[in-house]
Amino acid sequence: MGHLRPVDIARQLKISTSTIRGYEERGFVPPTERTESGYRVYTEEHVAYFECIVAMSPAFGMDLTRRVLLDIQKKDIHGALWRVNKAQVENHHVKTTLEQIGSLLIDIQDRSTVDRTFRVGEVAEKTGVSNSTLRYWETEGYISSARGEENNYRYFDLFQYSKILLMKAIQNGVYSEETIKIKRAIKELREKDPQGVKEIIQDIEQFLNHTNLLQLQGLSCLHQLCKNLKLY
Repeated sequence: MGHLRPVDIARQLKISTSTIRGYEERGFVPPTERTESGYRVYTEEHVAYFECIVAMSPAFGMDLTRRVLLDIQKKDIHGALWRVNKAQVENHHVKTTLEQIGSLLIDIQDRSTVDRTFRVGEVAEKTGVSNSTLRYWETEGYISSARGEENNYRYFDLFQYSKILLMKAIQNGVYSEETIKIKRAIKELREKDPQGVKEIIQDIEQFLNHTNLLQLQGLSCLHQLCKNLKLY
């Protein structure tokens, strides 16, 4: 394999040389050798790792990408693939959550169920969202609870419950301008606005579809890396 300069890799991948050094320092790629004058020496193998970082991080996030590439450095291809598989399963769970919200919209528009309420503990149990996360979302203005007249317990109505599920659906999405936009839309939802909920569901579905495509691109690079390293 030939030796490559950081600037050459940076130009090829359209990232900065400082970003390349940062990836190496955080263990994304195998350690490099150095010339007598102290310059890093990169190989085509390093380029393949860098290509994986650029392709995988928008789809899987930096933390998961780093863990996967650490597995690959240890030649643990199965560990890496199970990490990726878990992320894809989580995407499917989000899809299921969106379908659940769609069913709730029918109840929200039904006069016989519109006044149905849920205590905080009940919401946490049903949604799998912790009490502390619910408190944080309420503090940040994404959701709001009311107080019972008789016992002063906090509770959420069906509409707020649907907002909680929307927040859960986008909670673990890779940080991006799109996820910020969706969270802002949830925050700005008008009370009892089923149409607004439907539009956000559509936005999240589009986000998931785009994520699926990004993951496919990332996995293509991961496949090529594993093939080059003869891991299977």
